[in-house]
Amino acid sequence: MNLSVPRRVTAAAALAALALGGLTGTASAGSQAAVAAPDIPLANVKQHLADLQAIATANGGNRAHGRTGYKASIDFVKAKLDAAGYTTTLQTFTSSGATGYNLIADWPGGDPNQVLMAGSHLDSVTAGPGINDNGSGSAATLETALAVSRAQLQPTKHLRFGWWGAEELGLVGSKYYVNNLPTSERSKISGYLNFDMIGSPNPGYFVYDDDPTIEQTFKDYFAGLGIPTEIETEGDGRSDHAPFKNVGIPVGGLFSGADYTKTSAQAQKWGGTAGQAFDRCYHSSCDTTANINDTALDRNADAIAYAIWNLSTGTTTPPTGTVFENTADVSIPDNGAAVTSTVNVTGIAGNAPSTLKVGVNIVHTYIGDLVVDLVAPDGSVYSLSNRAGGSTDNINQTYTVNASSEVANGAWKLRVQDKASVDTGYINSFKLTFP
Repeated sequence: MNLSVPRRVTAAAALAALALGGLTGTASAGSQAAVAAPDIPLANVKQHLADLQAIATANGGNRAHGRTGYKASIDFVKAKLDAAGYTTTLQTFTSSGATGYNLIADWPGGDPNQVLMAGSHLDSVTAGPGINDNGSGSAATLETALAVSRAQLQPTKHLRFGWWGAEELGLVGSKYYVNNLPTSERSKISGYLNFDMIGSPNPGYFVYDDDPTIEQTFKDYFAGLGIPTEIETEGDGRSDHAPFKNVGIPVGGLFSGADYTKTSAQAQKWGGTAGQAFDRCYHSSCDTTANINDTALDRNADAIAYAIWNLSTGTTTPPTGTVFENTADVSIPDNGAAVTSTVNVTGIAGNAPSTLKVGVNIVHTYIGDLVVDLVAPDGSVYSLSNRAGGSTDNINQTYTVNASSEVANGAWKLRVQDKASVDTGYINSFKLTFP
């Protein structure tokens, strides 16, 4: 193995490769090809953060509910969106004896019966300016909304963005919004994406696992960069996606970590410092513009745009065929034993088809190390890739297998073994599509 061969691709090249390869951002929900999302300029997101910092500095050091800094933050975001052509609505509520504000911004057009919504809480705690928590999510969501305007995007679905008040007091603003939506309007929201702390200074890359389609969209983006992700557990139910999830709306999102401690294994795969919190300034006065990791902020902002573009555009026709999918990550030991990802097929009469579609998504830094097989329920083995591809990164491919001699129902396995040392990776997802 020639270790001098460069094998790491740039983010732009990875996205281009994904688009050319026809990777779908909604693997479980349709057959659309990926839509080319724009690169979100990091400088623009950081300027929004600088503006939010200036607002806090001029208003007692914070942007908390009921304080002048919060209202100034809402006015700042609203002015940007109004100028970009959004229809904005300021929703008021009362909490702890003070008036709170939610800002809702609708992009003209799209199917009003299919609404894709993204949001972030805009308030800080009283202790500090709240630049990572949650200026980071608010600024990246704002810049993505402005990118929609610059592109004059005309998605199939209707796009809506939200900035929530009084999250730090118990998700008050988002609960108020959801609770005051008529049931008929709730049913029109096809998905809600939440972004709360995405620029942590000692970052991790965490993806919500609530809705499989949204989860897979984010995992596909990071797989294209060769970045492993983990399921988000630290903030589960503690941010503004919870009120949406509680009424049955599909939710998803990104998170870079708060006051949990980064493990040695996480530091090995993501960098940073093991034994330290993801954000040592969480809910503190030091959560300033100095408390941001630019790389994490940049990657997560681009991932937001990727999800918005892919989940809102293209066909909304249900997929043809029946899909069985496993999106759980499975680590592949370096030069070690084979590992498997399993999908349990049920309800398919008779034998499998002669054109069984096998979707394989493996993140690995040298796919020439890998032997990849499909194992039928009876143990029959179908070779998909045998140390092919050389120094190429990642396998993201759909194989067609003649499995007509196999009974369809049962436990099908994707079996992967790394046969050489140095390079590492994991199974990102595995699916079977029966016509």
